[in-house]
Amino acid sequence: MKGCIIQEHINGFQKGLRQTTFFYHDIDVADTRFDVNKDVVDGQLVNEAESSPEEEVEKEAAVEEKDAKAVVEGDDNKAA
Repeated sequence: MKGCIIQEHINGFQKGLRQTTFFYHDIDVADTRFDVNKDVVDGQLVNEAESSPEEEVEKEAAVEEKDAKAVVEGDDNKAA
């Protein structure tokens, strides 16, 4: 069963590569940089093992908190 699930993931990845070739003719999907074990996070290609969903939630919360502080501080400056 596990082997079938893995094969379905591989098939899905290959299907995505075929669609990429169809829509973007100048991209070589045979390039070794295409890796099913990598994902794009914050505009960078990283190994999935290096990036966990929990880390992403923490990063997003930190960015939102920073943005909220900037808005509050910006409002104080406008009132003066």
